[in-house]
Amino acid sequence: MPTILFFTGLGAVFLAIVVAVFTVVSASVGRTGVAKALASIDAVYAPGGTADDNLRERAVGPAVERVSALGRILTPQGAVTKLQKWLDYAGNPAAWPPERLMEMQGLGLLVFAAVGLVASLSLGVPVLALVVVTVLAAAFGFWLPFILVLNLGLRRQQEIRRQLPDALDLLTLSVEAGLGFDAAISQVAQQMPGALSREFSRLLHEMQMGQRRADAMRALAGRTTVIELRTLATSVVQAAELGVPIADVLREQSREMRIKRRQTAEEAAAKVPVKVLFPLVFCLLPALFIVILGPGVMNIMAAFSR
Repeated sequence: MPTILFFTGLGAVFLAIVVAVFTVVSASVGRTGVAKALASIDAVYAPGGTADDNLRERAVGPAVERVSALGRILTPQGAVTKLQKWLDYAGNPAAWPPERLMEMQGLGLLVFAAVGLVASLSLGVPVLALVVVTVLAAAFGFWLPFILVLNLGLRRQQEIRRQLPDALDLLTLSVEAGLGFDAAISQVAQQMPGALSREFSRLLHEMQMGQRRADAMRALAGRTTVIELRTLATSVVQAAELGVPIADVLREQSREMRIKRRQTAEEAAAKVPVKVLFPLVFCLLPALFIVILGPGVMNIMAAFSR
């Protein structure tokens, strides 16, 4: 009975902390006065709005706003900057805006903390271990959206690195065939679907919106971690500023890219024996020893037993 009372009190304390956090957050981000009145008027008289939408917004909106504010408050400013940078590396997916990631951070913190607490209570672990497990689970749930964005950004940059040599060859051939640089970029974006094609499409869109080519190329270099693509963007900018023909620059970059691709393949091939060594020693050789030496060992043990 004392144990049940202890766990009940501990759960009540946890719920009180959650309610207090929600109260503080709602007080810091909630609208008051004229702003709140104007927001309610806009919600009621918005085109296409219905009573069900307004009811859903009034019921779910404050909770979502508080959870998002919880994520914003607990996230360091440097982490927010890195999150935006890795969202650029990941291609800024439409389903993952920064606001939604903040919401997922706050929601993950609360959900994983509750799961860790319930699991610890069900297993009957000591109080110190219960606190440690709850805190670690909350931290994992809080940083899980960052981990997902980081993974998505790394995989997308690897895809760009794989597609870049072929895209650069096609770009060089298009420029040498007489197309302008913008038309050659458009040709690559149409003929090669993938992450690199979307980056080239964004580059063309920025230039069509009035941005200078040099600024658009620098922005392209800032949205990637691929050194070869950054080098290509810098070379094109320098060629435009110095008056060097872009075809010569692209031809040289394409030649260096092929050399780098061959060196990368040779490096990967040289690493294979080292990578195969550990599975060979720990998986294949023990099985061979068992098959080859096993019958002999059994016969020796049977001979000594007689």
